[in-house]
Amino acid sequence: MDTPEQLHAAALTHLDTLIGFDTTSRDSNLRLIEYVEAFLRAQGVASRRVANAEGTKANLYATVGPVVAGGVVLSGHTDVVPVDGQAWSSDPFVLTRRGDTLFGRGTCDMKGFLALALAAVPGFARGETKRPIHLAFSYDEEIGCLGAPSMIRELVTELPAPLAVIVGEPTSMEVVSGHKGISTWRVTVTGHEAHSSLTHLGLSANMIAIELMERLRQIAVELARHGDPASPYHPPHATLTVGLMQGGTAVNILARECTFTFDLRTPPGQDPDQIIVPFLDACETAHRMARERFPGSGVAVIRRSATPSFAPEPDGAAETLARRLAGDNGPTRAAAYAAEAGQFQGAGFSTIICGPGSIEQAHQADEFITLAQMERGAAFMARLAEAMM
Repeated sequence: MDTPEQLHAAALTHLDTLIGFDTTSRDSNLRLIEYVEAFLRAQGVASRRVANAEGTKANLYATVGPVVAGGVVLSGHTDVVPVDGQAWSSDPFVLTRRGDTLFGRGTCDMKGFLALALAAVPGFARGETKRPIHLAFSYDEEIGCLGAPSMIRELVTELPAPLAVIVGEPTSMEVVSGHKGISTWRVTVTGHEAHSSLTHLGLSANMIAIELMERLRQIAVELARHGDPASPYHPPHATLTVGLMQGGTAVNILARECTFTFDLRTPPGQDPDQIIVPFLDACETAHRMARERFPGSGVAVIRRSATPSFAPEPDGAAETLARRLAGDNGPTRAAAYAAEAGQFQGAGFSTIICGPGSIEQAHQADEFITLAQMERGAAFMARLAEAMM
């Protein structure tokens, strides 16, 4: 059985390589997947890809150890967010150590966990455990948890029933028992161009979009007003924000097109589809009125993503196991961000979130993870190996 010190050293070697792969969500993750496949083959472990429709990206899953029920799935996403426009102090795709801190895009979110999972593979592959570890690495988590569902469908049918799924999002190695869901929509308003002094001859897509965004703002205010003070989520209510908007070509032209994208984050028990019904009604009214004036005008709403919320399972197998491995006796914790845990839970897996690094360091310049967090992660993996004996 590998010691925590051995696991830590191996994880740092893997992390150095993983950070070197630019797996920004807009690009392919296949070089990283090929690295994992080659490493697993060297350990005598077979793996399976679940690719996207274009074949440019892939999930990967593998079983290490005996193919029996009662194993543990270690799940993490391979993609990272962009570094565009961020002021990094070092190359974001080169693991850089300064003191006891490791810098690089994805160090905490979440290649640190992937590295720890890979470091644990040799010990499991040597046949020292009675139950398996399953790896489940996904793509496109950062843009709406788009990749994992196709892999999860296969895990349901192909794996002997696992005891638990551990999603290694950065939680400072503390157990997080729930997260909000996230749904995103893109709205395209099509108007009719005319000189801005002749508003009666055209229809401004921007002006229609402003009215629709105001309806979203009103819904957001109502959601905040009806939050549950006892909720473990922060903020303790569903949130709705417009994250992107673009419209028009010149100040003196009535805008022909305006697009905006918004996200709705909901705690368990709240239905995002029901929440936005008033907005969709407003869109339908605006669409009808626009078409009456100019047949080519209108409003189109497209749903981009729908990641389910993740509800706490206080007595669930995953929470019980993860708390024991992490030495965590703290309160129930919930996250405002969305992750793939809700997708695993929705497929019937007992699930928990626990991984190294802090979410406060994610998605920004000079993202980092500390050596202390990697050491805690290595100790977690060593205890996991013992638990599978």
